[in-house]
Amino acid sequence: MSDVTTMAAGSKSLPLLFLGQNTDPHSERGVECPGALPPASDPDLVQRALTAKAALGDQVFVLGHHYQRDEVIQFADVTGDSFKLARDAAARPDAPYIVFCGVHFMAESADILTNDDQTVILPDLAAGCSMADMARIQQVEAAWDALADAGVADVTVPVTYMNSSADIKAFCGRNGGVVCTSSNAETALNWAFEQGEKVLFLPDQHLGRNTAVRQLGLALDDCVVYDPHKKDGGLTREQLAAAKMILWRGHCSVHGRFTAESVDDVRARVPGVNVLVHPECRHEVVTKADQVGSTEYIINALDEAEPGTSWAVGTELNLVQRLAKQHTDKNIVFLDKTVCYCATMNRIDLPHFVWALENLVAGQVVNPIKVDAATQHYAKVALDRMLALPGKTARD
Repeated sequence: MSDVTTMAAGSKSLPLLFLGQNTDPHSERGVECPGALPPASDPDLVQRALTAKAALGDQVFVLGHHYQRDEVIQFADVTGDSFKLARDAAARPDAPYIVFCGVHFMAESADILTNDDQTVILPDLAAGCSMADMARIQQVEAAWDALADAGVADVTVPVTYMNSSADIKAFCGRNGGVVCTSSNAETALNWAFEQGEKVLFLPDQHLGRNTAVRQLGLALDDCVVYDPHKKDGGLTREQLAAAKMILWRGHCSVHGRFTAESVDDVRARVPGVNVLVHPECRHEVVTKADQVGSTEYIINALDEAEPGTSWAVGTELNLVQRLAKQHTDKNIVFLDKTVCYCATMNRIDLPHFVWALENLVAGQVVNPIKVDAATQHYAKVALDRMLALPGKTARD
C-alpha cells in the first residue's frame, strides 16, 4: 500500500531548481541536484564556526548524522547514525556540551544516554522527524487500550524503532517492550516473540513488515496496519486476533517515496546496476533490490564494492552524494530521478550551527534538549533491553 502522495493524473513532474539556477535536468548523473544550493548569506560563516569551535575546545563535542549537509558535517567530531552518535556522546563524559547535528529524537536519545552534567543542544528546534511525529504518545496509549479491549494486549510486546520520540521509547520500557535499530530489528523481533504472541511495531510500518517477512519468514497476511486516525485503528477484533505483526501506520517521507518503478527504471538505464536500499523502503522496493541494509550497511557495502561497478542507492540524497564523491572509481547514482533530501535534517544549516556555538562562547546555552526524569528512566529501560540483545551491534 502507498503512503506517499502522488501527483494528479496528467500532471508533469518538474525538476527542483534552487533560485532558478541551472536549467538542464538531463545532465543529472543521479546524485547531482539540478541547480546549486545558494551560498550562505554571510561569507564569513565557515571562519566563524572554526573560531567558535576552537574557542570552546574540549568543552564541546559535535555530532554529525550521515544525512547532514556537507557545510555542517565538516565540523563534526564524529559522524554516524542516530544511536551510534548517542553512544559516542555518552563515551565523552568530560564534554559539558554536546551539539547534535541531527533531528530531535536523536538529541533526546543522546540526553538519555549522557550524564546529568552534560547538555545536549539541537541547533534548530524545528529539526524534527516526520516518521517520529506519526506516533504520538496519546495515540499509542489509545491503541494499547484498543488492544486491551480486543483481548490481545497481554500477549502483545511493543517494539519501537530508534526513530521515535523519547516518550514512545518510555512507553515500550513500561510495557515490557524494546527499542530496535534497522540493523538489529530481526534480533529484537525474535526476542519479542519469545516474550509474547504478537508485536506492536512503532512507528515505521515498512521496517516492521520487511523484517517480519524477509527475515522472520512471516507472511504478509500475518501483518495488519493500525491507523491511529481511525477508530480502533481501522481493525476488527478478528483481525487483531489473527495478526502476528500490528504495524503502526507510519513511514519515512524520504525512503517511502522510492517505488518499484524506480528500480525498474534504473535497471533499464544503467546496465549491470546493483540496487542497494534501506529497509525503511516499501516492501515491493526491497523485494526488487539486490541488497537491503541500514545506513552503515550501505556505507560499508560501497566501501567494499569493486571498482567499476554501478550502484543505485535508495536512501537520503546528502549521503548518496557524499558516497559518490568518495568513490569516484564506482558509478553511484540515486535510485529516484527526483531530489530526495531529508527536509527536517536539512534545517540544521551553517547559520544555526554558528549561532549555537557563538552563544556557547558567550556563556549562553540555546536550544537545550532535556528529557524529564520519568520518561528518561523508562526509555533507558527499553534501550538497555536492546543493548542486552545478542548478535549485531545496534546501528540504524
